[in-house]
Amino acid sequence: MADLLPEHPEFLWRNAEPKPSYDAVIVGGGGHGLATAYYLAKNHGMTNIAILERGWLAGGNMARNTTIIRSNYLWDESAALYEHSLKLWEGLPEELDYDFLFSQRGVMNVAHTLQEVRDSKRRVNANALNGVDAEWLEPNQVKELCPIINTGDDIRYPVMGATYQPRAGIAKHDHVAWAFARKCDEMGVDIIQNCEVTGFVKDGNRVVGVETSQGRILTDKVGLCGAGHSSVLAEMAGFDLPIQSHPLQALVSELFEPVHPTVVMSNHVHVYVSQAHKGELVMGAGVDPYNGYGQRGAFHVIEEQMSAAVELFPIFSRAHLLRTWGGIVDVTMDASPIVSPTPIEGMYVNCGWGTGGFKGTPAAGYTFAHTIATGEAHPLNAPYALDRFETGQLIDEHGAAAVAH
Repeated sequence: MADLLPEHPEFLWRNAEPKPSYDAVIVGGGGHGLATAYYLAKNHGMTNIAILERGWLAGGNMARNTTIIRSNYLWDESAALYEHSLKLWEGLPEELDYDFLFSQRGVMNVAHTLQEVRDSKRRVNANALNGVDAEWLEPNQVKELCPIINTGDDIRYPVMGATYQPRAGIAKHDHVAWAFARKCDEMGVDIIQNCEVTGFVKDGNRVVGVETSQGRILTDKVGLCGAGHSSVLAEMAGFDLPIQSHPLQALVSELFEPVHPTVVMSNHVHVYVSQAHKGELVMGAGVDPYNGYGQRGAFHVIEEQMSAAVELFPIFSRAHLLRTWGGIVDVTMDASPIVSPTPIEGMYVNCGWGTGGFKGTPAAGYTFAHTIATGEAHPLNAPYALDRFETGQLIDEHGAAAVAH
């Protein structure tokens, strides 16, 4: 591949041929799968690893998100996991020796109702107790920080204030995947593209191999990182996951001069707007309400979100749409991820991140690698065990996370 595209240094990993056996197999070549393999090699000395991707590297949700990174979640368990992720983000450009355009330009979560104001201030206080940088902004401060936002009282969703996390920001998603892939390749990890998992080989209740479109691979450790299709993989293995798959849409505009200095999110209508490094406006919606595996969503969902975005940012009303896309996200009943062993011995699952997958990429890889290598949860992902749906110890981030899952 490097010979075919010498002008693109991001393509320096090799597309490996599968070996007969590996110490661990990671299913899914997106951000979480790549990060898991990286930390398995870096932190646990496991390099005889295969990453299996049914399409092309990072061609799924990793290339279909809106690049937002933040840690201002309400509950202690969420704040700990996402704050660890943000701290990892802050060191990754140097650690991976790759400029993936990490920009800590801050994130505002706008409140439009009195109840949202109360809930948002509660979240700011909870963040402060957990050591997460967060503050409350009055409407005039919102306008000062983001001059192009409409803070008038003549719109459907008036701005009554906002939470603000200064350390939050964005990164270029495909560059993040390339950065992890290059380091994985340097450490000897095999990245196998166009290799679809078709089943699992078990000895009783223990996994001993993976059936793929390129043949059988033997292994006694399997990590499932197939965003959007985790329930399908679990069913192949013989167990169920309490998740649903939904389309998640976003779009970008044509290129503009820099006019939008931060990231603005609205939970009430779930629209978020930022401006990419090249100048595109990046806008996204909440998950479509219906279940599905199609990488496209309902038009009325994205139309309603963009209508709200134009009210908040009248300057964008004449911007031209460049392209739209849809991803597939796993959503659990408590809108929090599952990073856990499974009922199948030697098989582990990382899924259910909903709209939090990209921002959680480093922490997901870090904690999932620990779980796979040791067989036990890291303290940060211990609360995210699969059995919490039996015990009732849920981490309910619906709405509380400033995200309308």
